[in-house]
Amino acid sequence: MMSPVCIREGALALSVNYPTPVWVNGFQCRNCTDVDLAKKHIDPAHPKSGPYGVDAKADPTRLAQQSVTLSGVLGGRTTSSSGPPAVPAPATGGQLDLSV
Repeated sequence: MMSPVCIREGALALSVNYPTPVWVNGFQCRNCTDVDLAKKHIDPAHPKSGPYGVDAKADPTRLAQQSVTLSGVLGGRTTSSSGPPAVPAPATGGQLDLSV
């Protein structure tokens, strides 16, 4: 026995993604699958990280992701002198006198 199927005219979706993203538990969701994951506190962009990101260290999509590259002193390179680096003198006309 087949179950009845009810389809309203004009109710069919043309796209599987929402026209504008919605936010659920702080995660940006673009479709129903993303919403279901976000309700379980799983980041839809990185579902292999698990709820609350407990498996984030083992998630291969996060391993290659580095948002900031440090260089100079912050990157671990130090200068041979012990003092602060020299600040070059400003060029002539490079200063503005605000005292009026």
